[in-house]
Amino acid sequence: MPRSIVRSRAAHQNGRRALPTTVQPPVSVAAVRDAAVADAAAMAAVQRDVWRTAYAEFLPPEVLEALTVSTATAAWERAVTAAGDAHLVVSTENDEVTGFAAGAGAEVATLLVAPRWTRRGHGGRLLGTLAERLRADGAERAQVWVAEGDVAARGFFPRHGFRADGAVRTSHHGARVLRELRHVGSLEVGWR
Repeated sequence: MPRSIVRSRAAHQNGRRALPTTVQPPVSVAAVRDAAVADAAAMAAVQRDVWRTAYAEFLPPEVLEALTVSTATAAWERAVTAAGDAHLVVSTENDEVTGFAAGAGAEVATLLVAPRWTRRGHGGRLLGTLAERLRADGAERAQVWVAEGDVAARGFFPRHGFRADGAVRTSHHGARVLRELRHVGSLEVGWR
């Protein structure tokens, strides 16, 4: 029998009024850390899920189908183990990888959070951690290319001080053209 019912019955039998018992949800622990080879499959799954949901409108189906977890895992394993000045970090909640970010020099190359983990602060923590790493390398400002149709990213980066500067780049994916807008901003970003 649930503990709250046992307490209520015992209080009733003793002539006292039972107080409602509340059950506290488990505490979630969110963090950002350096990516490890063991994270590559989870990173690939995040990439696949984001591309198939957020990018489905502007990438053709054949591009989305070509992104398999196995090929993306191999690519992320190579990226994690590659030498150089690139930084690759993952966000976690209770040890589950929720997203990742990569950058080098003065560029945020990618920042993805799995759809089921959005709106929980993971993106801000990823950007803040990556900004710290890039600042430690000497950068004061950074750029990030954002797909014109990615409404979430076009809202996220301005909230963290990045602004579109008018530069546009395009890439062709089958019959579709992907337009990206460059956003630039200070690396003095907070954990927003």
